[in-house]
Formats: sequence, structure tokens, C-alpha cells
Amino acid sequence: MTATTHSISKQSHQTALVSGDKPAIRFIKRQAVEGITGLSCTEIYRRIGADNFPKQVMLGPKCVVWVEAEIYGWMNERIAESRQVA
Repeated sequence: MTATTHSISKQSHQTALVSGDKPAIRFIKRQAVEGITGLSCTEIYRRIGADNFPKQVMLGPKCVVWVEAEIYGWMNERIAESRQVA
């Protein structure tokens, strides 16, 4: 497969994911979750244990990811809560 064919195939696959009735789902790794939220690894797992943070998705025995939309949803809830308290 040439690079051009691979690019076209990849673009078609991405378009199919976005153009359906369901929104595209994006998995992100822990380091990205830390960067987006500002939370440490320890704090992420502490909050998961307390049922106060989106749970990870197991892709394999040594691979966990989070659903990006769930992380942003959690962040939006925190923002809304902080605005109501003031």
C-alpha cells in the first residue's frame, strides 16, 4: 500500500466515524488526562476510587485509556458547581 493510498484510506475511516449519527469517540491516555485536568496520577486514581471521576477503559492487560468526552464533561460539572457556590 502506498503512502497516498494509506492517507486516503485513513481519511475515509475518520470521516465515517464523524459523519454518522453517533459522535466520534476519542480515547486518551493518562498523561493526557493529567495535562487536561491538572490532576496528578495519584489524585486521578483516588477520585476514581471515590466514584468522583470518570473510570478508565481497559483496552488490554497493560493499557488503560479514558473517554475524552467524559473528562470534559466532568470538568464542565466542576465549573458549574464552582459558579453556583459563589
